[in-house]
Amino acid sequence: MKKEILKELKDRLEKEKENLEKELGSFAKKDLKLAGDWNTKYPKFGGGVGSQRLEEAADEVEEYLNLLPIEANLELRLKFINSALEKIKKERYGKCEKCKKEISLERLKSYPEAQSCLKCPK
Repeated sequence: MKKEILKELKDRLEKEKENLEKELGSFAKKDLKLAGDWNTKYPKFGGGVGSQRLEEAADEVEEYLNLLPIEANLELRLKFINSALEKIKKERYGKCEKCKKEISLERLKSYPEAQSCLKCPK
């Protein structure tokens, strides 16, 4: 792969990593004990009284439960991006993890964190 193309893909991966970490940081915080893991922050609404407080508590739980799958999805994308960046560093980028053949440049340009070619089953 040409150095210019590799640099372009690396830059895109680094920018996407930055964006994902920023998005995750808006509702989760890094787990310092487990690399690559983020923990969704439990939302804190006002301190209403009586039935208003119960409704706010239900809203807190609902918001928290809605954020959990988003966190998991963003973490997974971040994991793939970090893996691709590590492969670039070790000069192993662009190889299918299943068949070990080159991943097409078109695929890498559209999905730079691709781990497999289109011919291999997911």
